[in-house]
Amino acid sequence: MRLSFLGLEDLYKMNAIPTLVLSLGLLGLIGILLTLGRRLDSAMKLERFGIPIALLIGALGFLIGPYGPFSLLPERVLNTWMQLPTPLLTLVFATLMLGRPIPRISALWKPVASQALLGLLLGFGQYVVGGIIVLSFLLPYLGVDPLMGCIIEIGFEGGHGAAAIMGESFMKLGFPEGLDLGFAMATVGLLASTLLGSGLVVLGRFFGWLVTTEQELPNDLNDIEFEIKPIEQLKSLLYNFALLGLAVLIGIFFLYCLRLSSNFMSDISKQVILAFPVFPLALMGSFLVRFLLEKTGKTKLVSSLFQREIGILSTDLLIITAMAGLNLPLLVNYWVPITILAVGGLIWNLVGMLIFSRLFFREEWFVRAIAEFGNSTGVAASGLLLLRLADPRNSTNTLPVFSIKQLFLQPLLSGGLITVIAPLFISNFGLKGWTEFCGLVSLSLCVVAISLQSKYTKASA
Repeated sequence: MRLSFLGLEDLYKMNAIPTLVLSLGLLGLIGILLTLGRRLDSAMKLERFGIPIALLIGALGFLIGPYGPFSLLPERVLNTWMQLPTPLLTLVFATLMLGRPIPRISALWKPVASQALLGLLLGFGQYVVGGIIVLSFLLPYLGVDPLMGCIIEIGFEGGHGAAAIMGESFMKLGFPEGLDLGFAMATVGLLASTLLGSGLVVLGRFFGWLVTTEQELPNDLNDIEFEIKPIEQLKSLLYNFALLGLAVLIGIFFLYCLRLSSNFMSDISKQVILAFPVFPLALMGSFLVRFLLEKTGKTKLVSSLFQREIGILSTDLLIITAMAGLNLPLLVNYWVPITILAVGGLIWNLVGMLIFSRLFFREEWFVRAIAEFGNSTGVAASGLLLLRLADPRNSTNTLPVFSIKQLFLQPLLSGGLITVIAPLFISNFGLKGWTEFCGLVSLSLCVVAISLQSKYTKASA
């Protein structure tokens, strides 16, 4: 099993080793400073107002990056960092189910169903919005490739990891600009989800959509019992890294088996499987490892604190590396189509969050909707970040609901099966047919969700 499953094969060429060491060393130093910095009172107060410290460090990274005004960060370091979204996303998904007990599906299946329906609606709706924009304006007036109808979903839902993976598919389909446009849209989506989502959290507190508290935000690192010897804490950390690595390896093994099976499938099915990313399968690996720990009574080996910190740090590093690599020349060259598609996608996601979520959710609509907005605008890592801002004490059931929903939806959208199939469908059958199909699916999802909520309301009355 090669490291290509994590998107790192280009970094391990012999002439890239010094750059790799320098790049990962700098990123490790940033990670240490970031972990310590998030525990400062000023940083926690900023997060209470919806401003994550990762956003500020990312802005600093852009200023000193190759495309920023100071250009202190070597371009070769940035090129290495731009290969890291897939590994970082894989770590985020591997920690989702590992660090907390597996909830009872029987008690959560109703909120999980409604959460999944909203997630599907936002994802398929992005294809509808993208298709309408390309067919009605970008294609006739700017002559863009019809495959640009996929860019919103790939950049917003899939992020940099999906954009990197789909770049090869776009190249084979005669759309080489798709890789750069996917990265540009992913960067816009990540920035928009962080900035706009943080602002929405502030508005949520102002309008009373969130349960507020005057208590300080939890400082989880201080929750560690200091009477535990440092050697025991080190052993616990090593155990948690080992379990996390096992979850990732299970995901890689699943992907390896899928790719082996592709040899016996048709060309289209083979293209779909070869373009499938590893991070949705790492989430399944996380679930399996947690399931085995609970069945064997070894759950003490895993620390929810360490897993949460690893997930948060991976999310923050993803934001920092993406902002440091913000390619302004690329955005300038494609600013018209990127702006129109990004605005259309953001409007759709805001409508989904502020309007459809009220129809889909019976309770805690804002917390659940803000997590879905982050996921649908800047990948699941942003969803978790906004959820952390909106519900820092995990006082709602949104985190387990969101995690279980991801277990089922991640293999479909956000770089999953639908993301991979969409360009192939458009290339073979046309953008209009794909847009109509996604519109029909979106309409059906609305009908099902509203019908279910009406049924639940009558049952509880």
